[in-house]
Amino acid sequence: MRRTVLALPLATLSLIAWLTPGVVAQDTKSARGSVTAMGADTITLKAGDREMKFAIDGKTSVIASGGGTATRKAAAAGTAGPKLADLIKVGDAVEISYHEMGGTLHAASVRKVTSPGAGGGSTSDERAAAKEESATGTVDSVSATSLVISGSMSGGTFKQTFTVDAETKVVGTGAGTAAAAKGGRIAITDFVKTGDRVTVSYHKMGTSLHAAEVRVAQRPK
Repeated sequence: MRRTVLALPLATLSLIAWLTPGVVAQDTKSARGSVTAMGADTITLKAGDREMKFAIDGKTSVIASGGGTATRKAAAAGTAGPKLADLIKVGDAVEISYHEMGGTLHAASVRKVTSPGAGGGSTSDERAAAKEESATGTVDSVSATSLVISGSMSGGTFKQTFTVDAETKVVGTGAGTAAAAKGGRIAITDFVKTGDRVTVSYHKMGTSLHAAEVRVAQRPK
């Protein structure tokens, strides 16, 4: 489904958002999780064990499926465009890019995603701090949200389940061509198949293992 980037004024959404110079100068961080509350100028996100409240304004851009269609219909009817609440609901999984501005977290963008991520969500600082590990094995099953591999190690066998989301990178011969055919990005299920030999780079996020990269090394003959 096609996604459209929309900017969020307090009452309506327009097609282009511009960041103020003061916002651009700040380091951009991100948080991923589930929306727990929404106000006229705020959105609250539960990212793992943390609850974070963000300020939103006319400079906040929103990426959500159906936003462009809703805006075009409103324009054709001569009515106001869709509100933030028309595109994002409490309980939705989102990723928010934000800036810390004197004790306030300003949301530069709000992107609707398919899942809150490993462990119910995380922040960019937490992901950067997590140690990256890797495992190599054969794919037992793969879906849009999880990957299961099995293999042998030190004379024994193992089976690991990884959380997969929009941040998971897929690498392998032909992946670039497949991504180009899909508009620049492919779902893991479009490329990784049961029986593939893969190496998974991952981070431990709470009780879950988040797959940062899945590299296909060998296909079954």
